[in-house]
Amino acid sequence: MKHQEKTPMDVLKLFLKLQSIDEDSGDVITDLKAQKLLYYAQGMSLAKLGFPLFKDDFVAWQHGPVIPALYEELKEFGSRQIELNEDVDVRKFSDEEQKLLVGVYKTFGQYSAWKLRDMTHNEAPWKNVNIGDIITKESIRVFFSERYAGA
Repeated sequence: MKHQEKTPMDVLKLFLKLQSIDEDSGDVITDLKAQKLLYYAQGMSLAKLGFPLFKDDFVAWQHGPVIPALYEELKEFGSRQIELNEDVDVRKFSDEEQKLLVGVYKTFGQYSAWKLRDMTHNEAPWKNVNIGDIITKESIRVFFSERYAGA
Protein backbone atom coordinates (compact mmCIF):
# COMPACT_ATOMS: atom_id res chain seq x y z
CA MET A 1 0.00 0.00 0.00
CA LYS A 2 1.26 3.43 -0.91
CA HIS A 3 2.13 5.65 2.04
CA GLN A 4 -0.77 8.10 2.33
CA GLU A 5 -0.17 11.47 3.92
CA LYS A 6 -1.94 12.02 7.19
CA THR A 7 -2.39 14.96 9.51
CA PRO A 8 -1.77 15.03 13.25
CA MET A 9 -5.57 15.21 13.62
CA ASP A 10 -5.96 11.94 11.70
CA VAL A 11 -3.61 10.22 14.15
CA LEU A 12 -5.29 11.86 17.14
CA LYS A 13 -8.70 10.63 15.97
CA LEU A 14 -7.32 7.10 15.86
CA PHE A 15 -6.01 7.46 19.43
CA LEU A 16 -9.39 8.82 20.57
CA LYS A 17 -11.10 5.83 18.97
CA LEU A 18 -8.69 3.45 20.72
CA GLN A 19 -9.37 5.20 24.03
CA SER A 20 -13.13 4.85 23.54
CA ILE A 21 -12.86 1.05 23.25
CA ASP A 22 -10.19 0.54 25.95
CA GLU A 23 -11.50 0.29 29.50
CA ASP A 24 -7.94 0.36 30.88
CA SER A 25 -6.93 3.49 29.03
CA GLY A 26 -5.83 5.49 32.05
CA ASP A 27 -6.78 9.14 32.10
CA VAL A 28 -8.56 10.97 29.29
CA ILE A 29 -6.79 12.44 26.26
CA THR A 30 -6.34 16.17 26.79
CA ASP A 31 -4.44 18.57 24.54
CA LEU A 32 -1.24 18.00 26.55
CA LYS A 33 -1.56 14.23 26.39
CA ALA A 34 -2.50 14.33 22.69
CA GLN A 35 0.63 16.30 21.83
CA LYS A 36 2.84 13.78 23.64
CA LEU A 37 1.12 10.74 22.14
CA LEU A 38 1.59 12.24 18.68
CA TYR A 39 5.27 12.89 19.46
CA TYR A 40 5.78 9.25 20.44
CA ALA A 41 3.82 8.09 17.39
CA GLN A 42 5.96 10.22 15.09
CA GLY A 43 9.15 8.99 16.75
CA MET A 44 8.19 5.34 16.49
CA SER A 45 7.16 5.76 12.85
CA LEU A 46 10.44 7.44 11.96
CA ALA A 47 12.44 4.74 13.76
CA LYS A 48 10.48 1.64 12.78
CA LEU A 49 8.77 2.46 9.48
CA GLY A 50 11.38 4.87 8.13
CA PHE A 51 9.01 7.73 7.37
CA PRO A 52 7.03 10.38 9.28
CA LEU A 53 3.32 9.86 9.89
CA PHE A 54 2.70 13.53 9.16
CA LYS A 55 4.75 16.46 7.87
CA ASP A 56 4.08 18.86 10.76
CA ASP A 57 7.04 19.68 12.98
CA PHE A 58 7.14 19.65 16.75
CA VAL A 59 8.34 22.77 18.53
CA ALA A 60 9.98 22.72 21.96
CA TRP A 61 7.56 24.39 24.31
CA GLN A 62 7.78 24.71 28.07
CA HIS A 63 5.75 21.54 28.57
CA GLY A 64 7.48 19.47 25.91
CA PRO A 65 7.06 18.88 22.17
CA VAL A 66 4.01 20.58 20.63
CA ILE A 67 2.59 20.95 17.12
CA PRO A 68 1.52 24.63 17.30
CA ALA A 69 -1.23 24.36 14.65
CA LEU A 70 -2.79 21.42 16.47
CA TYR A 71 -2.54 23.29 19.76
CA GLU A 72 -4.56 26.12 18.17
CA GLU A 73 -7.23 23.61 17.09
CA LEU A 74 -7.44 21.99 20.52
CA LYS A 75 -6.89 24.84 22.97
CA GLU A 76 -10.64 25.32 23.48
CA PHE A 77 -10.59 22.02 25.41
CA GLY A 78 -7.99 23.32 27.87
CA SER A 79 -7.23 20.50 30.29
CA ARG A 80 -10.55 18.75 29.57
CA GLN A 81 -10.99 15.62 27.50
CA ILE A 82 -10.86 16.18 23.75
CA GLU A 83 -14.19 15.35 22.16
CA LEU A 84 -14.45 15.37 18.39
CA ASN A 85 -17.62 14.79 16.44
CA GLU A 86 -16.19 13.11 13.38
CA ASP A 87 -14.70 9.62 13.43
CA VAL A 88 -11.36 8.45 12.09
CA ASP A 89 -11.02 7.12 8.54
CA VAL A 90 -8.85 4.07 9.23
CA ARG A 91 -8.37 3.52 5.49
CA LYS A 92 -5.85 6.37 5.63
CA PHE A 93 -3.55 4.08 7.61
CA SER A 94 -1.71 1.07 6.24
CA ASP A 95 -1.86 -2.14 8.27
CA GLU A 96 1.66 -1.54 9.54
CA GLU A 97 0.81 2.04 10.55
CA GLN A 98 -2.29 0.84 12.39
CA LYS A 99 -0.25 -1.83 14.18
CA LEU A 100 2.40 0.74 15.13
CA LEU A 101 -0.19 3.22 16.43
CA VAL A 102 -2.01 0.60 18.49
CA GLY A 103 1.37 -0.31 19.98
CA VAL A 104 2.15 3.35 20.74
CA TYR A 105 -1.24 3.77 22.36
CA LYS A 106 -0.87 0.61 24.47
CA THR A 107 2.64 1.64 25.55
CA PHE A 108 2.20 5.37 26.16
CA GLY A 109 -1.57 5.90 26.47
CA GLN A 110 -1.56 4.39 29.96
CA TYR A 111 0.44 7.36 31.28
CA SER A 112 -0.97 10.67 32.43
CA ALA A 113 -0.35 13.81 30.41
CA TRP A 114 2.09 15.04 33.06
CA LYS A 115 4.00 11.75 33.16
CA LEU A 116 4.39 11.92 29.37
CA ARG A 117 5.46 15.56 29.67
CA ASP A 118 8.13 14.61 32.22
CA MET A 119 9.31 11.75 29.99
CA THR A 120 9.83 14.09 27.02
CA HIS A 121 11.76 16.51 29.24
CA ASN A 122 14.32 13.76 29.89
CA GLU A 123 14.80 12.89 26.23
CA ALA A 124 17.41 14.34 23.88
CA PRO A 125 15.14 15.72 21.12
CA TRP A 126 13.47 18.18 23.54
CA LYS A 127 16.43 18.70 25.88
CA ASN A 128 18.88 19.56 23.09
CA VAL A 129 16.98 22.51 21.61
CA ASN A 130 15.94 25.89 22.95
CA ILE A 131 12.34 26.65 23.85
CA GLY A 132 10.63 27.84 20.69
CA ASP A 133 12.90 25.91 18.32
CA ILE A 134 11.79 23.16 15.97
CA ILE A 135 12.64 19.64 17.09
CA THR A 136 13.92 18.13 13.85
CA LYS A 137 12.51 14.88 12.55
CA GLU A 138 16.09 13.66 12.24
CA SER A 139 16.81 14.21 15.95
CA ILE A 140 13.57 12.39 16.78
CA ARG A 141 14.43 9.53 14.39
CA VAL A 142 17.92 9.10 15.84
CA PHE A 143 16.69 9.14 19.44
CA PHE A 144 13.84 6.68 18.84
CA SER A 145 16.04 4.41 16.71
CA GLU A 146 18.53 4.16 19.58
CA ARG A 147 16.00 4.01 22.44
CA TYR A 148 13.40 1.69 20.91
CA ALA A 149 15.44 -0.32 18.37
CA GLY A 150 14.37 -3.64 19.85
CA ALA A 151 10.85 -2.69 20.88
